[in-house]
Amino acid sequence: MNFIKEKIPYKKQLKLLYKLRYFKAILFPFNLTKMARIHKTDKFGFHFYTPHYQHHFKKFKFKRNNILEIGVGGYYKPYNGGNSLRMWKSYFPFSKIYSLDIHDKSFLEEYRIKIFRGSQVDFEFLETISKEMGDLDIIIDDGSHVNGHVIETFKYLFPKLIKGGVYVIEDTQTSYWPDYGGDSSNFDNKQTIYGFFKSLIDGLNNEEFIIDNYQKTYYDKYIISMHFYHNMIFIYKGNNDEKSNYIVNNQRPRE
Repeated sequence: MNFIKEKIPYKKQLKLLYKLRYFKAILFPFNLTKMARIHKTDKFGFHFYTPHYQHHFKKFKFKRNNILEIGVGGYYKPYNGGNSLRMWKSYFPFSKIYSLDIHDKSFLEEYRIKIFRGSQVDFEFLETISKEMGDLDIIIDDGSHVNGHVIETFKYLFPKLIKGGVYVIEDTQTSYWPDYGGDSSNFDNKQTIYGFFKSLIDGLNNEEFIIDNYQKTYYDKYIISMHFYHNMIFIYKGNNDEKSNYIVNNQRPRE
């Protein structure tokens, strides 16, 4: 075995390893946690995200989705990372998997996986790749985890998500870490991840507000549910147009 490895270039060894993992993972088509273990992604084990993902993503499994995950992993090493992208490729057999990273990760591209190089807060770059990707069904932010980046990226990309799509933010513990722009003193600080997303919860009930001439925000109109877990958030997009059973045009009816 060592003799064979010595004869096969390292990059080719990696490609063969990734193919082997892919074929092994598809033997467990409905077990995302098993797939995560096979592909060596930290989405299970180091984190415990895959049970939540499987619950929320099962309706997308056999659809032709465009999926964007921000962050490839492996940092500056060009041959490292991409484990979660290959997991998504295994779990979604008919989907295109897109990703972006500030480092060159082009080596990790393969059939149904396309990787762009750029920053998640370079909006000119995001606009360019959005045109290539088309409508997005799922967006996962596993990028820098810097609070300001997470918030600004959401503001830019959430409108690119289709109605019926899901936007996910991972590793939200940085909301409390000052070196990432977080805050453990003021939990309502809207410059932090949780402070910002908590401020959107009331918008789910905007039909119940008693406010003269209330003007709905984009998020009032199109966020239909939010699911908070340990270190991750799922935001569902759709038409948030369910009427109040009592309030009309943000006014109490006259008795």
